[in-house]
Amino acid sequence: MNDHRNPESAPAWRDTTLTPEARADALIAAMTLREKTAQLVGVWVGADADGDEVAPHQHEMQPPPDLDTLLPYGLGQLTRPFGTAPVDPALGALSLLRTQQRIAAANRFGIPALAHEECLAGFAAWGATAYPVPLSWGAAFNPELVRTMAGAIGRDLRSVGVHQGLAPVLDVVRDARWGRVEETIGEDPYLVGTIATAYVQGLESAGIVATLKHFAGYSASRAGRNLAPVSMGPRERADVILPPFEMAVREGRPRSVMPAYTDTDGLPSAADQALLTRLLRDTWGFTGTVVADYFGIAFLASLHGVADGRSEAAALALAGGVDVELPTVDTFGPPLFDAVVAGTVPERLIDRALRRVLAQKAELGLLDADWSPVPAALADADLSEPRALRGLVDLDRPANRALATELAEQAVVLLRNDGLLPLRAPARIALIGPNADEPTAVLGCYSFPVHVGGQHPGTPLGIELPTLYEALAAELAGSELAGSKLHTVRGVTVDGEGCDAEGCDDEGCDDEETAGIAEAVRAAREADVAVLALGDRAGLFGRGTSGEGCDAASLELPGRQRQLLEAVLDTGTPVVVTLLAGRPYALGRAATEAAGIVQCFFPGEAGTQALAGVLSGRVNPSGRLPVSVPAHPGVQPSTYLAARLAQAGGVSSTDPTPAFAFGHGLGYSEFGWSGPEVRTAETGTDGAFRLAFELRNTGARAGTEVVQLYLHDPVATVVQPVQRLIGYRRIPLEAGAGCRVELTVPADLASFTGREGERIVEPGALELRISASSADPRLTVPLRLTGPTRALDHTRRLHPTVTVHDLPAAPIP
Repeated sequence: MNDHRNPESAPAWRDTTLTPEARADALIAAMTLREKTAQLVGVWVGADADGDEVAPHQHEMQPPPDLDTLLPYGLGQLTRPFGTAPVDPALGALSLLRTQQRIAAANRFGIPALAHEECLAGFAAWGATAYPVPLSWGAAFNPELVRTMAGAIGRDLRSVGVHQGLAPVLDVVRDARWGRVEETIGEDPYLVGTIATAYVQGLESAGIVATLKHFAGYSASRAGRNLAPVSMGPRERADVILPPFEMAVREGRPRSVMPAYTDTDGLPSAADQALLTRLLRDTWGFTGTVVADYFGIAFLASLHGVADGRSEAAALALAGGVDVELPTVDTFGPPLFDAVVAGTVPERLIDRALRRVLAQKAELGLLDADWSPVPAALADADLSEPRALRGLVDLDRPANRALATELAEQAVVLLRNDGLLPLRAPARIALIGPNADEPTAVLGCYSFPVHVGGQHPGTPLGIELPTLYEALAAELAGSELAGSKLHTVRGVTVDGEGCDAEGCDDEGCDDEETAGIAEAVRAAREADVAVLALGDRAGLFGRGTSGEGCDAASLELPGRQRQLLEAVLDTGTPVVVTLLAGRPYALGRAATEAAGIVQCFFPGEAGTQALAGVLSGRVNPSGRLPVSVPAHPGVQPSTYLAARLAQAGGVSSTDPTPAFAFGHGLGYSEFGWSGPEVRTAETGTDGAFRLAFELRNTGARAGTEVVQLYLHDPVATVVQPVQRLIGYRRIPLEAGAGCRVELTVPADLASFTGREGERIVEPGALELRISASSADPRLTVPLRLTGPTRALDHTRRLHPTVTVHDLPAAPIP
């Protein structure tokens, strides 16, 4: 092998003293057209359970390619070697190692493939930690913790030979009926942007290529239907959909972006040159790769109808700015090659994409002469005995589980409490509902046990997933509630398909009593407290009530859960409603009649313990709603980020006012807010406001308040939302402790897209609402901007400065 340290004996693309771009250019000059296009595609594979080479994945969307024919020209990517079938992580790493050896040996340049995996809620591999889903990240309002979690996920990916992770999702929720709400961070662009940027920073710090998706507008599809067309104006796109991506590109420096499946106003994202090239690259300065969502390029022809066949689809995507086709070789294979040969696609577009792909491989060390396929996890292992490797790699280490627990606990949202919680004395507790005794009720659709494990019945889950019944029983036994008696009844299924109530034959059961509701009512009447375990079952394309392709017609609880809820409320027994769900649901009477409501968004492997801890009082809840909980099931699309005429009023008979607003969340501590002290109430359109206030924990136990800053612009040249989040801060305080919070709010945060499509800051009155939620302002500060209207660009300031200073403790009440 050539010595990369000796430029005279090694080709320039092996020279590590050159820039990645220079190395890429040198390699491109030596490549044939077929070798070039081979670097722009992936192959979907599955690791071998015995550690042998991967095998192409048999998928209904595309027949697997012949590797013997493909590999002599090279290969750009390997798709999901760990996330396609259950395999021991060490043997999966060995399988990937051997495959990389084969790929490098088969092509004349010795270039391996880049391996990518899903990592939406943890590494989607058998035995890997299942963290809370992104909607729970949003509920935690804690970018620092999400950054730490992402770093742990990235290190796990890198340790077994993976290079790229297909996360995070930066779609802003516009309609909660959409099945992929669980994958989003919330309904506010600032919250989404800050949390997603932290995730990118964590993943990239571990050497993993982070992938922003889905760029842009996927979550705004009509009626919340997966892949449906998007109808929005340029201002909504600019002020709601794009800001999280802009923030992540600027501050997270991701190395990949994935276009959305959808079209906006008739233009599919995968062929949108204005989006993928002029905005993303020319304006924002993004320099990484744009990778197609799975089968997204072929969809330009088959679903969107903007291309006449695969060659034209490939040409449109390549010209638009897509560099890599995933998951497997299709339009960027022979169709693209033939189009270049025929002269309908210029080879310079191939070279443009290839330069980005090879520069990234150079950054990852894949072009280095001393590149080794042996990942860190196998560095000291004896690879000659594959069976001895089983169990060597632990992807669910205690440190991972501790992170999953911390995030799950911070993401639990206490929506309502009439004083019953936390439970205080031994009692007869009836745990009722479809999620009471279901291990996977805490997992989202991209967790490995749901996404892949369900296709392999009989395979162990690979991680410990205590049910809510098991977690609550253990919690009670280890607390002052140890004498409690816990009884569980399923009552109904999640989706109403069959039941397992006593006496039911499970065949087309339509009788609510027969379906187990009567049994649940009896259990509730015999109990001191009834805890209802309601929510979703994650799945894909109709195989669940939440997840990709599992859209909802309304926000009514799935199946017969509402009937179960109302029947238990009718017993008169105090009811605590718990939800393990992927989206918010209308809770009807429970919003005002339940003794308590605890919302969890698929909180991961530690989720049931976190929920049980809140019920017992071991955990003081501090989560806040990243999405509004509707009062009525049929008011979508509706979020808090709405203009005046999108809110309740006499001009419409429907009322979209939520039962529980964005940012809402209770705890077991009380906080006093005082002030504010305003230092700068008036400033120029290029200035900043300065103010401060005091916050004190007036309760008897340590707790956390989430301070939220909302800006209200009463008069603007274009219609504005009534308020929007511009900053937030989690502030933990011991009982009696206080702090002084100092705020600097740049005028840039008042900017919006004006009539001419340019981002501006206008002079005029503003109102800053220092709040506990979007519906609960605690301090309101009138402000004023002066001077001329000012135009801004992508270099504008994006955040307020929030500084917290401790104050002397006050006596504990």
